[in-house]
Amino acid sequence: MAATMRNVDEIRDRVILCEFDVKNVSDLLLGMPIYTHYTIIYLLQNFRIDLVQMDETSLEFDMVGIDAAIANAFRRILLAEVPTMAVEKVFIYNNTSIIQDEILAHRLGLIPIKADPRLFEYRNCHVEGDEEGTEIDTIQLQLKIKCTRNLRATKDSADPRELYLNHMVYSKDMKWVPIGNQADVFADIDIGPVHGDILLAQLRPGQELDIVMHCVKGIGQDHAKFSPVATASYRLLPEITLMETVEGEKAERLKRCFSPGVIEVENHGGKVVAKVVNSRLDTCSREVLRHEDLKNAVKLARVRDHFIFSVESTGILAPDVLVTEAIKVLMTKCRRFLSELDSTEME
Repeated sequence: MAATMRNVDEIRDRVILCEFDVKNVSDLLLGMPIYTHYTIIYLLQNFRIDLVQMDETSLEFDMVGIDAAIANAFRRILLAEVPTMAVEKVFIYNNTSIIQDEILAHRLGLIPIKADPRLFEYRNCHVEGDEEGTEIDTIQLQLKIKCTRNLRATKDSADPRELYLNHMVYSKDMKWVPIGNQADVFADIDIGPVHGDILLAQLRPGQELDIVMHCVKGIGQDHAKFSPVATASYRLLPEITLMETVEGEKAERLKRCFSPGVIEVENHGGKVVAKVVNSRLDTCSREVLRHEDLKNAVKLARVRDHFIFSVESTGILAPDVLVTEAIKVLMTKCRRFLSELDSTEME
């Protein structure tokens, strides 16, 4: 009976990696009695978020105790439903570079703009007379630059960086032009491109750019330029179990079958013995299953309800802020759904 319950727990809680297939992956089993434990009470008691690593642009955290559907919904919200500010309209007054107007406009549209979208409103582009935007829904940037010869360049120089001035157009050349009272409202905020070293175009003497850009608030669902993340992904927590003691040369080979830091060898009474140190680092390559004398010594699995999230921001907002905003979006969706249910019941 105990063995049977262990099998049930394994089917319910683990995804097993075999040599030629993966077991316990079907969601058709969710209606079976072994899954009746997954209730609201279970979720409230077991759900948690553990912060693993965070810096200015990236964040890694564990989301434990949820179903894959919820985890994937959270990932999709990060990608497509957390708003940002991006270039929407490009007014090209002069472009004598070799880059076509439409190509240059696309390049400008994909530049991440450092501006907190929470301080702006969505712009209604369908309202007559609202083409120019206002201080509450639009950021205006200007790119005005002209390439000239450097009269102080040495006679024999062939380096364009010495021969010409302003021949490399970077994103740092996009300057913020306040609209209305924006200069006072955002006096302490440096609005402009997140990264100043993005190459936009190369010019030669006599060529120039005179461009005005309007940035508006939007979401990645409308266009990828509004997506606040470079990557937002998750993976299940790997679990590696040694089914028997692995010693000597086999222990060294076992260590090489996994990513660095997963398996280490220790000296126990003069014997070299393999030990699982950090299965989290494993990439689940299943290399160990190619070795006949090792594949039965190890059991590879993934924890079904333990998700390792990796979020990399484009720099517009800090990654922890993005996660918080994604949670707010998910909460709004839940409230809307409950409201629809209530209205349906009343009808």
